[in-house]
Amino acid sequence: MASDLKKLSDVDFETLNEVSDFSVVIVRSTYYQDITSNLYNGAASVLEAKAIKKENLHVLDVPGSYELVAGAVIAAEKFNPDCVICLGCVIKGETSHDDYINQAVATGLANLTIKYKFPFIFGLLTTNTLKQAEARSGGDKGNKGTEAAIAAVQMLHCGLPPKRTHKAGFNR
Repeated sequence: MASDLKKLSDVDFETLNEVSDFSVVIVRSTYYQDITSNLYNGAASVLEAKAIKKENLHVLDVPGSYELVAGAVIAAEKFNPDCVICLGCVIKGETSHDDYINQAVATGLANLTIKYKFPFIFGLLTTNTLKQAEARSGGDKGNKGTEAAIAAVQMLHCGLPPKRTHKAGFNR
């Protein structure tokens, strides 16, 4: 059962390093806005608790989850961040549209991580019902936005130093 597994939200928060020197963009889908706003609030609270500077946290809204990948490219080009967190929600319907969207976002973000050589975090809820999405965006199943930001903090500290601390002439 999934609830018995260790979750990122179970990580000892105090062991996470600060991110004050890093730049992060959160790309947020506005489809299912109540859900994605909750995901954003969870992610932003982690980054703020880990001392991100206001000028180093940017938000880019896109219309739907399929557009998260395009938004992530825009974020990478416009802000030159150390990490991009993508937040969205896809709820299964009567057709298989959800499979196509979920796969496109997962593959797209993986490819962007390889291309840009910094993390693009998958914070896409992929649920069967609105009730499940509500439970995972601040309800009784936690907040996957919080977990996405925890993953981002962990990834920021296992790669290259913050871009602003690179010596002149160093090209990622």
